[in-house]
Amino acid sequence: MNTITALVTSLLFVSTTTGFLSPGVTHSRPVTTVVSISDSDDIPSIKEEYCSLPTQRGKVMSESIPFLKCPLVLLDSDLAGNVGFDPLRLAKNQEKLMGYREAEIKHARLAMLAAIGWPVSELLDRNLAQYFNAPSVLDDGDRAPSILNGGLERIDPRFWGFCLGLTAAIDMYGVSKSRRGAANYFPGNLEFDPLKLFPPDREGQEKMKLAEIKHGRIAMMGVIGYVVEEFTTKMAVVDDTPILFQPITETVEEVFEGVEGILEEVISSTFFAFV
Repeated sequence: MNTITALVTSLLFVSTTTGFLSPGVTHSRPVTTVVSISDSDDIPSIKEEYCSLPTQRGKVMSESIPFLKCPLVLLDSDLAGNVGFDPLRLAKNQEKLMGYREAEIKHARLAMLAAIGWPVSELLDRNLAQYFNAPSVLDDGDRAPSILNGGLERIDPRFWGFCLGLTAAIDMYGVSKSRRGAANYFPGNLEFDPLKLFPPDREGQEKMKLAEIKHGRIAMMGVIGYVVEEFTTKMAVVDDTPILFQPITETVEEVFEGVEGILEEVISSTFFAFV
């Protein structure tokens, strides 16, 4: 039952990653102006790049909630992932909108790390603890420490100090960059790209921003799912839904074994029905 539930849940989550953006309507919009001066004269040539990504801009009705009007502050916003969703009207002006986007992208990035780190810690903690002759921080149900699970007191205080110092330094750096108001700054832009994955063209950049915010939103939902699942079942998420955290070969083998068992039951019941 857990295997089937996990499979259905994973399919639902995959489908909802595209649910934050309506794929049916796109609007080309000028997103930047490039000015170049030739050697022969001093007349600048102006070139506008167009980005043909879906956007809420210019639409009176919200794309996310079609029966509500889009908040005015979102109506002209080109923020990635903007689908006019603000039913409580929390972003009353552009300054608050930028502040909320800064908070959203920070939480999204933390959630993406947690979505990976949480199950990995449950899979590897006991083995690593045994290797280093250290006590495991998992509880009797193999659950990772959390506010609802308990066990946070088992974490070394030096680790909390390191995390607090690192996150404070990163946050202060981001705040200083946003307040300087650089022309190339956008919410969450810390200029950290050691692998040079951020595209040079504007449309590629917008697609990358959109991918990050969509994955971050689904990660926030996923981490909430971890918390609720472990609190209610008292089991580690990797044990309760192993199909999501085991090698694909084992998953395929279990599926075939399940199908084989169902077929055997159907054939046997059909045979006895005619006997």
